[in-house]
Amino acid sequence: MNSFANAGQSHSPCPDGVDRPSDKPARRDATDGRGLLDRILNTPNLDHVVPRLRPDLLHRVIQTCGLEDCGEIVALATPEQLARIFDLDLWRAAQPGLDEQFDADRFGVWLEVLVESGAAVAAQKLAEMDVDLVIAGLAQHALVYDRAAVTPYETTDGELITFYADAISVFDDGLTFDVGGYLLVARRADSWEAIVEVLTSLDAGRPDYFHQVMQGCRSLSNSGYEVDGLDDLLPEGDQVMFDLAVDRERRREKQGYATPAQARAFLQMSRELQFGGDAMPPINPLARAYFRAIDETTAADVHSPSTTSGASGLLAAGSEAQPAPPTGPEDSAEAVAAVFEILLDAGILAQPPRALLSGSEARTPRLGHIRARLEFALDQDPAAYSARNEELAYLANTLMAGCSIQARPFTAQEASDAAIAICNLGLENWAPHWLPANATAPPISFLVDHDLVSVFQVGWTVLYCEVSMYAAEQLIAVLDRMRCGDREIQAGLDALRIKMAKHWQAGAPWRVRDALDVIATLDLLAWAVLLALIDECPALHAGVGASQDSRTLSVSATDFEFISENSQIASVREFMRSLPETLSR
Repeated sequence: MNSFANAGQSHSPCPDGVDRPSDKPARRDATDGRGLLDRILNTPNLDHVVPRLRPDLLHRVIQTCGLEDCGEIVALATPEQLARIFDLDLWRAAQPGLDEQFDADRFGVWLEVLVESGAAVAAQKLAEMDVDLVIAGLAQHALVYDRAAVTPYETTDGELITFYADAISVFDDGLTFDVGGYLLVARRADSWEAIVEVLTSLDAGRPDYFHQVMQGCRSLSNSGYEVDGLDDLLPEGDQVMFDLAVDRERRREKQGYATPAQARAFLQMSRELQFGGDAMPPINPLARAYFRAIDETTAADVHSPSTTSGASGLLAAGSEAQPAPPTGPEDSAEAVAAVFEILLDAGILAQPPRALLSGSEARTPRLGHIRARLEFALDQDPAAYSARNEELAYLANTLMAGCSIQARPFTAQEASDAAIAICNLGLENWAPHWLPANATAPPISFLVDHDLVSVFQVGWTVLYCEVSMYAAEQLIAVLDRMRCGDREIQAGLDALRIKMAKHWQAGAPWRVRDALDVIATLDLLAWAVLLALIDECPALHAGVGASQDSRTLSVSATDFEFISENSQIASVREFMRSLPETLSR
């Protein structure tokens, strides 16, 4: 049973004893993050370890410990690592699955942390990064003008022109700074001192890069065109952000990530899979295009966080093949292994999918269908096994990019576990007429020559139709018959029924999850179970099948496991049949 109360989501205690998910970003216990950070900082030869670590793992450490506290680690990271981390950290989505936007505030925090190691060091790292990213980030914080162009002057008839000086006063109490022949005008006060220090150091140590940055910012500060109705051009600042986002998406695609738009489209198409055709469905065109693009990328450029394990999985691309620096210690490999153990112990390094770990032979393992077939592929055709792992990584990344769980983003471990579970469900529900004659289930060799993307689509369709849509339809019927003596509660139930029916018809019943709160006033456990079932990625709450008196206990909405077997779907149906009696007690 998965309990994800501390996995990337914060919770707000409620008077009724229910641990409800919060929309606010998670705030980890300070001592927990501090303890992990202390363990990492106490690792011998850390200055030789950090530059060799994978950027995604450094990013997870920063997320766990807090960027503001990770200055010592950030100072040891290479510009290449920081550029990759920026791709992960500087882009945020308003909601899970939506397109990510550049976060100017976060960029300012990064500048402050970099400057903690010295303005010269920060300037040196920035000078090795994409100049367009630096320009876009700085342009969100400051306007840039040529000093001569904004200096007040007197006309021939004695009039003093102070247009720019007057305009400057409207920005953050007129915060300005002269550097290298340019005038900086603060658009916001936060991170201003760090920006001034970095630009001053760039001017002194990297003048060519400095002028390139300032000229780019100056162009954005002066951008604009007359609206005449004859064109449909983006403002220059918006165009820069658009180009920056496109470049980032291209880089991430080469690294094995799916864009939010592609992920949403894939998941929606997968919900519409038809089982009636004589032939099994072809591989999804979006997935086919993704893997074709991956095949065209060199192996050194491909990074798949979901499938990497072991101490070597910590290393950045190509670092295994690079000899240690001449001045490096001979025991740096031991230091890497020590960091591996620390990150594994802290849960920063994702465990291998639990379904594939060796288990007791005395009991039937959960997810036995996919486990047995993957093990056969590993023994008989390692190339096929490697391809299946790449497909699992794609599916996990798709869930992270285009879906939510309990109205929040997936963690890497949750996405990996969910992909495995859904594939197992797909194998169990594989249409018999897609199998060879007289076969009742996919053979043990099935995954040697069949892809997991199609298997996932089968499981995803079953989850959508037989869990999320089914539970919503049954709840609508229950609410239609329910009558409550409390007029306020009855009004809430009626509103829930109307909203649920509307979004059920639209095929997205999870969009009314907030309205389900009225169910908590009748039965806490039923509320938690329904939240998990009527979700974008349905899951099985621990309360399904619980004893009657357990509903009086404190309930966490995050105590769930991913649905992987038809027996779990059967328990969902049993729960929904008992729901009228449960809510009427």
